[in-house]
Amino acid sequence: MAAKPARTQLRVGRLVKAHGLKGALKVELYTDDPDGRFVPGAVFTLQVPESSPWHGQTVTVREFKWLNSNPVVFLEGIDDRSAAETIVRAILWVDQDEQSAPVEDDAWYDHQLVGLDIVRDDVIVGRLIRVDHLPAQDLLIVRPVDAGDREILVPFVKAIVPEVDIAAGRIIVTPPAGLFEELEPEPEERSDSQADVDDGSDARDADAPGTDGSDAGEPSASA
Repeated sequence: MAAKPARTQLRVGRLVKAHGLKGALKVELYTDDPDGRFVPGAVFTLQVPESSPWHGQTVTVREFKWLNSNPVVFLEGIDDRSAAETIVRAILWVDQDEQSAPVEDDAWYDHQLVGLDIVRDDVIVGRLIRVDHLPAQDLLIVRPVDAGDREILVPFVKAIVPEVDIAAGRIIVTPPAGLFEELEPEPEERSDSQADVDDGSDARDADAPGTDGSDAGEPSASA
């Protein structure tokens, strides 16, 4: 499942591993039409950490092929394994006009998702406030109901987010136990003054006479 970071771009793949000695890279595909997307001359915007030398740059496809059923791409300017290893884990985005974009399963623009209700077991548990795009996966940032400014990070994967219903305005989640419960407010602790009052009450109860007229601290007489 994927979210698109802007209205004009579509995520198409992630570079996962250098392959061979000539700069080839294995690709994890996020598109239903890889042969149509990875054509020679296609230009991709890179999503990488700000510390990466590739930050803010684009790459151009030189060649795309399948090797043992694995998609492999060659990029302009990456001619050896050392260069390829510097770009591993980068996510590839392609400019796309939203109105003419082909419909792909499990792909949405951020603006389509932000504001949707987060629903678990038919109960609204929060609202989506943004989507974070990380190299490993996307994260849904959820503001829980009645949780102030706190946030929950929900991995945007099929096992946890089985359904996105844009028309109904909701995202169905099946999170692991405790993901939302851990944000429920804890019981209020008693103040020291209240604890002293309770302790004093306990002490008075211990000194109170028994119901048969004997002291509470002495055994009552048998008949």
